[in-house]
Amino acid sequence: MLKKLFKSFHSPLRRAPRPRSTPEVLSSSQHPLKRNEISRHAISVVERLQKAGYQAYLVGGCVRDLLLDIDPKDFDVATSATPEQVRAEFRNARVIGRRFKLVHVHFGREIIEVATFRANHPQGDEEENSNLASRHESGRILRDNVYGTLEDDAQRRDFTINALYYDPTQEHILDYARGMHDVRNHLVRLIGDPEQRYLEDPVRMLRAVRFAAKLDFEIEKHSAAPIRRLAPMLRDIPSARLFDEVLKLFLSGYAEYTFDLLLEHDLFAQLFPASGAALKQNPQYTEKLIRQALINTDDRIHDGKSVTPAFLFAALLWPALPARVLQLQNKGMPPIPAMQEAAHELIAEQCQRIAVPKRFTIPIREIWDMQERLPRRSGKRADLLLENPRFRAGYDFLLLRELAGEDTGGLGEWWTDYQDANDSERRQMIRDLASKGESTGNAPRKRRRSNNNRRKRSDDSGGE
Repeated sequence: MLKKLFKSFHSPLRRAPRPRSTPEVLSSSQHPLKRNEISRHAISVVERLQKAGYQAYLVGGCVRDLLLDIDPKDFDVATSATPEQVRAEFRNARVIGRRFKLVHVHFGREIIEVATFRANHPQGDEEENSNLASRHESGRILRDNVYGTLEDDAQRRDFTINALYYDPTQEHILDYARGMHDVRNHLVRLIGDPEQRYLEDPVRMLRAVRFAAKLDFEIEKHSAAPIRRLAPMLRDIPSARLFDEVLKLFLSGYAEYTFDLLLEHDLFAQLFPASGAALKQNPQYTEKLIRQALINTDDRIHDGKSVTPAFLFAALLWPALPARVLQLQNKGMPPIPAMQEAAHELIAEQCQRIAVPKRFTIPIREIWDMQERLPRRSGKRADLLLENPRFRAGYDFLLLRELAGEDTGGLGEWWTDYQDANDSERRQMIRDLASKGESTGNAPRKRRRSNNNRRKRSDDSGGE
């Protein structure tokens, strides 16, 4: 398929694609896209808008993925119609967004996202008088509802591989930024000046990494060059938006390669400052634990199994936690309260950078708390732990720590055997721990005096 796609196109590498007022047009014989590979609902949206007199195309990731023989996750439409005009054409449409107005056209569970052609932002006095667009003093775009032509829209898109427009009616592709060249050469390249585009929206640095990891592409050298220097600008991005971006980075099936790219471009420490510091202080253990967690996450996704962000964040942040716990213990705080206090502080700090919702921070703390409880196995404690709803996650996390090289004294193997044992075998395992003098996590109890002894002391001392 790709041979057919690219045999007619060959051009030398270039620094940045120049703006084009007219696109390169690829007819149906010059590309492999077929209507029957595309959502019928997406095609119907395009055709309906065209019949109403508007320009409309499939655009972005769906076109790119189809060219690479990847099943698109969703289908996006770009049109000359404004959001209000799109909504007027479809009963099942809803306008969403404030920073970037879009229309969602609902077909049962499938949603076709429709965006109006955008233009580059006005500059200087023109921008100050515009209530449709605004920028941060750093150059970051805060609001983006400046509409324009198809040509404008192509030039303000972030990457060349996302600036390909497909018309299912004519079955041709419009290429304004020579994105076909970069698809063929497996390159992620920004349209325009990379530094300026990153200043407009620093999240583009994360998007470059995400596309490179997902597609197994290289970030083109001029597009990669400013990233290390501009990485601190991610601190200006709203923490809620960064949470969404991090989920896309790590929960799409290519988390390990994403981690490598984030490290290569000095982006990881901007997202996880405490873990970035732990990577410098204890690089071997920290990287091994995080990498193994990401490998496990990728494996589960590829096997069609569920993945919880709580476990992933617990692993990403864990390497920064033990030192904090130890500091509190050295001040006289018992192990479990020390764990709880350190966990609270670490998560609070992290949420300043990435707004992890409470529905995930609570289980993160419970998974960590379980690491202090799992060694405490005497009496009925082991059975009570097995009944804890967070036991499985805590146990899996214990095994992850051991895979990273942490010595737990065989605790993971013990819990593995305990889960498989019957009642009598479990009682024997508890007795064996006590007989061998192995720690079960219990501090020695002070012997209680009997009431008789207390009464006798009271009588001897003259009490009533």
